Amino acid sequence: MRILVAGATGNTGARLVQKLTDAGHTPVAMARESSDTSVLPEGCEIRRADLTDLHGDVADDVDVVIFAAGSGGQTGKDMTDNVDRDGAIALIDASARANVSRFVMLSSVGADDPSKGADGIRHYLEAKQIADMHLKDAGMPYVIVRPITLSDDEGKGRVELADHVDRGGKVTRDDVAAVLAESATQAGMNSRVFEMASGNTPVAQGVADVAAWPDQ
Repeated sequence: MRILVAGATGNTGARLVQKLTDAGHTPVAMARESSDTSVLPEGCEIRRADLTDLHGDVADDVDVVIFAAGSGGQTGKDMTDNVDRDGAIALIDASARANVSRFVMLSSVGADDPSKGADGIRHYLEAKQIADMHLKDAGMPYVIVRPITLSDDEGKGRVELADHVDRGGKVTRDDVAAVLAESATQAGMNSRVFEMASGNTPVAQGVADVAAWPDQ
């Protein structure tokens, strides 16, 4: 399966690309000209593109698109809007035009109700909420993954996936990448929105359980 990964050279995206490669898929790493592609597996296909100025054909000839990008914690509100809101929307629209079979969005807990977020993160959550809502209305199969605070610790391979999870603590980027990879390829993962935390369920089983939820 050919899977376009936006944010492929980021902390979570690079882990995701490796997991897709290990699983026998063909990741297509979306990266800006200035991105350090040395973090990607040798021979990985690279598609040069910038979320702040996206070409309409960026999602052509792929099966699934995963948005694992982010403006980063050190950028201002303008870049948050450009990447996490407008860039995501542009990629969603390009994916819908390309008739991809599924779009997987890395979102965040709190995106369902940004008004409850802390001052420092509320604008980011508002941007994520707008992008998530646009994806829901785009007319293609989607998955929205909303993890709690991320860490760079070694993944445990065990998670909790539910409508709502305890938002204390952290979940590893490695486990988030694993859930994104499984969500891209698991049958039945259509129109699914869930929160994610560390837990006791193996990743593959957790995603399969979500796929079995009744349709909303």
